[in-house]
Amino acid sequence: MKPNYSLDDLRCFCAVAKLGSFKEAAKSLEMPLSTLSRRIRQLEQDLQLRLLNRDAHRVSLTHTGEQYFERSNALFDELNDIDQDLHKEKHQPKGKIRITAPIYSGKHFLRSIFYDFLLEHPEIQLDLRFSNSLIDIEAEGIDVAFRMGHPAVDEWIVRPLKYTHNLLCCHPDYPNDSITHPQQLSDHSTIISFPMIPWHLVNQTSGEAFDYHPTQSVRLEVDEIETVMNATQIGLGISYLPDYLAMPMIELGKVKHILPEWRSKDLTLYMLYRDRDNMPLRVRLFIEYVLQHFD
Repeated sequence: MKPNYSLDDLRCFCAVAKLGSFKEAAKSLEMPLSTLSRRIRQLEQDLQLRLLNRDAHRVSLTHTGEQYFERSNALFDELNDIDQDLHKEKHQPKGKIRITAPIYSGKHFLRSIFYDFLLEHPEIQLDLRFSNSLIDIEAEGIDVAFRMGHPAVDEWIVRPLKYTHNLLCCHPDYPNDSITHPQQLSDHSTIISFPMIPWHLVNQTSGEAFDYHPTQSVRLEVDEIETVMNATQIGLGISYLPDYLAMPMIELGKVKHILPEWRSKDLTLYMLYRDRDNMPLRVRLFIEYVLQHFD
């Protein structure tokens, strides 16, 4: 039921009751004495109860006023504590930051940044959610989200951090000499990873684009990219691997880069966050820390 009195007037009453003086309460509330007196009278009129006894020398609580003060003052103390805690969030680097990131690009590009940030800010905690699924960042109460492509979220700021691309790879001994165009991949065994389908490929010389949809001779389907990389290393077929995983293996001779003139379009790792004007200091510091590492 909606109260028939003003909570702000009740706050004024608590100040008078606590300080035992209209004059001191008016100073504390930074309002004219006449305004304070009028608001207390209005509260008593709205409640149809007498809360204060007034005489020329002092102010005292009626029995009813004592009951109201005991119950309501605790509520306003709690509200003041909440206000102070929120003020600390705005101005002190402490508390929890909830973050979501893709599993492998997150681990490869972000994990060390997360660790270093925590070492630098010992009163901040990170709640990390690594997932390749596009979770509902609003419903999950996420403070900062990292996404590889598909970044648009209403009313969230989107910042690009890093560009990568995918390569076609196979075992070093795999017979690939006959493959001169991605359309010929249908004649070969493949290893696929969800959600990286289809394989979007662009010829870096001619600019020709070709989307390959692996459907035939698929030896392994998995939603975990390291398994794809391992399966490529043991020779199960041709795969479509992120460059940050593929290039070290290519340099070590553990996998072979095929159709090197073909690769995916640039894939972008984005950071998403809400308007910075009203965010807690801990989140602002985290965002600035990440941006510094990708400058």
